[in-house]
Amino acid sequence: MAEERRPETPAEANGAAAVFVVLGKQLKLMRERAGLNQREFGHLVGYGPDQISAVERGVRTPRPEFLQRADEVLRAEGLFTEVIPQVEEAMTKARTRHPEWYRSYAAMEAEAVELHHYSNHAVQGLLQTEEHARVVFAQRRPFLSEETIEKRVADRLSRQQLFERWPPPIVSYILEEVVLDRPIGGPRVHADQLRHLLEISGMKNVEIQVMPTCLEEHPSLGSAFNLLVPAGHAQVAYLEAQGFPQLITDREEVRKIADRYGIMRAVALSPMESRSLIAKKLEEL
Repeated sequence: MAEERRPETPAEANGAAAVFVVLGKQLKLMRERAGLNQREFGHLVGYGPDQISAVERGVRTPRPEFLQRADEVLRAEGLFTEVIPQVEEAMTKARTRHPEWYRSYAAMEAEAVELHHYSNHAVQGLLQTEEHARVVFAQRRPFLSEETIEKRVADRLSRQQLFERWPPPIVSYILEEVVLDRPIGGPRVHADQLRHLLEISGMKNVEIQVMPTCLEEHPSLGSAFNLLVPAGHAQVAYLEAQGFPQLITDREEVRKIADRYGIMRAVALSPMESRSLIAKKLEEL
């Protein structure tokens, strides 16, 4: 198996990796001393359990507001707030954490003002829980090494930090109903994934719509795709089929994809109806 080039993490880019590893260990120690599990602590600070896990393992850069809240909840008396200047410095120097073929898109995604996604057979990466993502990479063929799997999971969680940006980007998703029915990882992992979808769909800047399987007509039976508007630039589209990525910048081609997406949004369930359907499927597990 050829060795995959390891992209730098944001922390490694400015030599702060050790700081975040130590910070994560201190956070875990203080959380456990407070008698809180990751889900309980995450609820108090506004993070999901997967995000807490990533911070504690040093693979996710903790945002200043998170450190401020963690200091208050855990009564750390400045242990976490004192490192906020170093965290802010690391964030300004952060570099993308992805394979070279993906880096141009990842850089645009991290700074986009709008992101729109259509998923027809899998939960889109920005919506995946840590455990769901780990199962996805573990099932890839040909097999990935354990080191590569962990690196890919960390990279995927790192991308999800765009949900915490301010001002937040406008984000929308259209998920085929089958995506909600495929129990990747088994009942527990699947249930956590559905809960995560409900959590994300509750954000003011995010809309998730479900495309019912029972529809007799469908305006886009091709592959999944992403549309994004980079800051200060025209909208682009991104496709990936069988591991072959394609970034589309031609305005007419992008317009056609955006037109299909608009029609799908019109015929899919509304965001409120979609939340109800996701909740119903969760109850039925």
